[in-house]
Amino acid sequence: MSAPYDAVLFDFDGVLADSEPVHWAAWMEALEPSGIRMEWDDFQRECVGVSDLAMLEVLVRYAPQPVEADSLRAYYPAKRDVFRRRIAAVDLCPPETVALIHSLDAWSLAVVTSSVREEVEPVLHRAGILPRLRTAVYGEDVERRKPAPDPYLLAAARLGARRPLVVEDSDAGAASARAAGFDVLRVAAAREVAPRLAAALGILL
Repeated sequence: MSAPYDAVLFDFDGVLADSEPVHWAAWMEALEPSGIRMEWDDFQRECVGVSDLAMLEVLVRYAPQPVEADSLRAYYPAKRDVFRRRIAAVDLCPPETVALIHSLDAWSLAVVTSSVREEVEPVLHRAGILPRLRTAVYGEDVERRKPAPDPYLLAAARLGARRPLVVEDSDAGAASARAAGFDVLRVAAAREVAPRLAAALGILL
């Protein structure tokens, strides 16, 4: 990667927020009547970086009997409600990341996620991150989600950014950013973001 960058575009799940385990737990609770059970390791490998509705194509493979993906749509409202209830009770954003974001006055900041606004904004608001963002691109804002380049291209256009740095944790997200022509800082977990992003931007923590 080379510098300087004029913006930082953050993925949400697994980057700003350690929310993937909450998504997994919410799906498992909602899907309990269906008999579907997916272990956390499998969820990490197959579901991180994709939208909830796209995830249905994966979840059907874990059904005890053959089932169509469309039939699982009926469980989505319950999953959404469980997720909202769980995130209201915990802080999902690492404090080191929150502190770093508040120091990034020289860069335009945005969140680019396949998740829906109603699941993301409460977490960002609770962490105090939302006021620091110049824009946010949610799953409902584009027709083609990650790994298509559309979400990152839209965020950069809104910011007027010519050289953004993208922070991502998933294959789909990294592919989206690279397809948009942007550099990617790949992290394995939300706790890595603060030290690695600071290093990439030349900031001393």
